[in-house]
Amino acid sequence: MKIIYEDNKDYGFKYVANIPDNISQNPAILFQLHGAGERGEDLNKVFVHGLCNVVNDINLTDCILISPLCPENTFWAAKVESLKTFIDNIIEKYSADKNRIYLCGLSMGGFGTWYTAMAYPDLFAAIAPCCGGGMPWNANVLKMPVWAFHGMLDTTVLPSNTIDMVNALKQHNPNVKCTLYEDVAHNSWTRAFTPELLEWILTQHK
Repeated sequence: MKIIYEDNKDYGFKYVANIPDNISQNPAILFQLHGAGERGEDLNKVFVHGLCNVVNDINLTDCILISPLCPENTFWAAKVESLKTFIDNIIEKYSADKNRIYLCGLSMGGFGTWYTAMAYPDLFAAIAPCCGGGMPWNANVLKMPVWAFHGMLDTTVLPSNTIDMVNALKQHNPNVKCTLYEDVAHNSWTRAFTPELLEWILTQHK
């Protein structure tokens, strides 16, 4: 597994790319959005939580994990248009399979996942938001498979944010999973972001 640090913003954001050795042509790409505590200029922060530390646990051959870095004093949900440009640039750079583009995120990145997917619902083959929230009244635009996560003891982002989104989604989308952890507070990503999630994501396609 090669880890590449892109420390300039030519593509819109700084980012880290986890690229399997002998990557296949036209790979899938999974974009991961970090939480508020990892904002700034230090790319090493994307390794604090999430799938960067999981990708070595399964035999990836055809998927690149891209972890962009959100600047200080802003948040992913306010950067939806910039994220779309970034994603388009990365898809072109790696000649990615446009039928296998995925998005996940935790906390602030969970909100960013919901909001970006609602803004560009035809872009992603699947999404996996963790301890975030979206706009339930707009959930009908999401037709892709969704696996959402939340800790029921979360007082930072209330579980109702995910529950309301999932309930709204299920009225229109049969491909929705929701995992609620009764004994977990805000850090539900420690239970959610596992090889099992990664394997589920990679089975989805348009």
